[in-house]
Amino acid sequence: MKKNLIVLLATVSFVACNTIDKKSDDGKNRDAFLKDSIAMAEKLKVMDDTANYTTLQWLDSTSMDLGTVKEGAPVEVSYRFTNTGDKPLVIANVTASCGCTVPEKPEEPIAPGKQGTIKAKFDSKGRKGTNNKVITVDANTKPSRTYELKFKVEVKE
Repeated sequence: MKKNLIVLLATVSFVACNTIDKKSDDGKNRDAFLKDSIAMAEKLKVMDDTANYTTLQWLDSTSMDLGTVKEGAPVEVSYRFTNTGDKPLVIANVTASCGCTVPEKPEEPIAPGKQGTIKAKFDSKGRKGTNNKVITVDANTKPSRTYELKFKVEVKE
């Protein structure tokens, strides 16, 4: 009996979570979801096919010392790059070493010869002392797919 009840609750939860309220969005959420799903599938295809790999050159240092800031002050950092290859550059994923740093990446592919920027915002609140942060970039590049962008900031009272 308990097993049947658990299966029934799980089924109801699954159906409820996957139901789109047609009155509230007229299918807009579904269309956006499908568009995002297609875009993600295309990115994954590019990332898995080494024939679509390109090269990039960092225009800024990949390791920066941002000096000293007062605690609570927002800190912004950016790393510029150029697609030096002959295929579109896809930045598939950008992650930070902790939740105090929020990275941003270009959503559209970067054409050959064009520039792009990886940006990040660091929240210095409660981060007194020396902070060494790492942003990891995953792209369709050779000879390596991953890059580490680093910055250091000293947070004072």
